Amino acid sequence: MRKNIYSILRGKFLVSDDSFKNWRMIIFISVLAIIMIASAHSADQKVYEIARLKNEAKELRSAFVDGRSQLMRLKMESSIIKKVVEKGIIISEIPPQKIKVKTQN
Repeated sequence: MRKNIYSILRGKFLVSDDSFKNWRMIIFISVLAIIMIASAHSADQKVYEIARLKNEAKELRSAFVDGRSQLMRLKMESSIIKKVVEKGIIISEIPPQKIKVKTQN
């Protein structure tokens, strides 16, 4: 047993007469390892991309909510009155009346 371990450590299985089978297996295992490493890197990149897109979606959602709240403040009657008064237009004291139009047949 000691002799077998010593021959493996010295690499005799790579230079012996039937070493072609061993080389094929080593190359096959190496190709599988490279494919596995590439797949792991690809999965990691996708995870980072998903995290980046989630953060971007949160930022866009908060910007949307902020814009919507600003719009609601601008549409309030008090803010409209302030803007109109700045331009010199006063608000009518007489309430509006409905005009009814009757069509003639």
